[in-house]
Amino acid sequence: MTDEHKALRRALGHAIDHLDGLDERPIPTTVDMAELRSRFGGDLADEGISADQVIDELAADVEGGLFMSGSSRFFAWAMGGVLPASLAADWLTSAWDQCAGIHATSPALAVMEEVTGAWLKDVLLLPQHASFAFVTGCQSAHITTLAAARHKLLGDRGHDVETRGLSGAPQITIRTGELCHETVARAARLLGLGTDSVIAHPCYENGKLDLDHVARSLDDSPTILVLQAGEFNTGAFDDFHQARDLADKYGAWVHVDGALGLWAAASEQYRHLMDGCELMDSWATDGHKWLNLPYDIGFAFTAHPEAHKAAMTYRASYFSAGDDARHQLDWGPEWSRRGRGVPVYAALRSLGRRGLAQMIDRCCELTRRLITGMGALDGVEVLAVPVINQGIVRFTADDGDHDRRTNEIIERLQKSGVTWFGGSDWKGRRVMRVPVLNWRTTEKDIDITIDAVRTAVKS
Repeated sequence: MTDEHKALRRALGHAIDHLDGLDERPIPTTVDMAELRSRFGGDLADEGISADQVIDELAADVEGGLFMSGSSRFFAWAMGGVLPASLAADWLTSAWDQCAGIHATSPALAVMEEVTGAWLKDVLLLPQHASFAFVTGCQSAHITTLAAARHKLLGDRGHDVETRGLSGAPQITIRTGELCHETVARAARLLGLGTDSVIAHPCYENGKLDLDHVARSLDDSPTILVLQAGEFNTGAFDDFHQARDLADKYGAWVHVDGALGLWAAASEQYRHLMDGCELMDSWATDGHKWLNLPYDIGFAFTAHPEAHKAAMTYRASYFSAGDDARHQLDWGPEWSRRGRGVPVYAALRSLGRRGLAQMIDRCCELTRRLITGMGALDGVEVLAVPVINQGIVRFTADDGDHDRRTNEIIERLQKSGVTWFGGSDWKGRRVMRVPVLNWRTTEKDIDITIDAVRTAVKS
């Protein structure tokens, strides 16, 4: 057996052991940073060791230092699990070792990405003429789509930002809701627009953006309006038709942060929430959330392929594919990258339309069951019932310090090792977010979690 085979077989064994123990191990880490630095630290040795020994020691040294975030009872930070087909396909992607930046370096992966992009537009009910890019996550999807918006808005005003930069360009304003995710402001920084360009408008109690308030501030200056499809705390969906009317009146670009909620389009039960979303100018979503893909995969879509390509492309002399070839780097910010389309293709093939819809519906139903079960307990107040697969609760205190009590209960739940939730600030209140995204989560997990919450609030 070759050294390569030995290392791969050892990695397979350790991976299976990890996955088999997801729901038995405590969810939080059990060793501190000092211990981890001791394990991994020290000077690099002069001589190397065998690959299989590296893998064995690596698996041993991470013990206790990994979050069991793939657990069926992990409910923090909007993380899904990893579908079996996408995990296995991701292993193959590494073994194939293909550069997926241009068609010529891996025609099979380029075609796979073409096909998968079309499938995604289909299941997400986006225009078939829309362009797409497979990027690292929703953060990079915002950067990609807002770069396309920047190109078009400034180009319509006679400024070529790709050659001239932003010096002398009209100022672009980004208008969004007060509950907008921080990745939008970060995208503004990275694109040179600055966080001062981001204007937060009030939201209604249910989390929807007050578009009437936005309308009073609009004029003919270059504007990007950012909407939510599945707001991070409440799962709220903004009014896409009203936003389209405003954008058409003032020449604005409408971008949708659909990190969570864009997938509602794949469900017959929930796709009504997406009514009018197909009329927007760009969309961004994650793969590691509801599609349950490995990390480092997100999706950017725009209804303006010319602007999208102009904002991203930069040709080199060694491009050799035919005119009908799709070069991935024409649509995303990276030149060299792995074949992100492979695990996406595998996930969609393994699920099919029906399986994808069932996974979405099941997550939503389990979220409602979890929120309802918590809300029936003394000392638990439901602040937002699930629109899709997110809700929020807080824990009440006899002395009125509900923020302190909420943090206290979250900490108890985290230390229990049985389940894991995260806290958040919502409309001036400390809350616990309750999202369900993992394909592994079952009704039994929900019952175990409700029991853990019951124990925490009684302690």
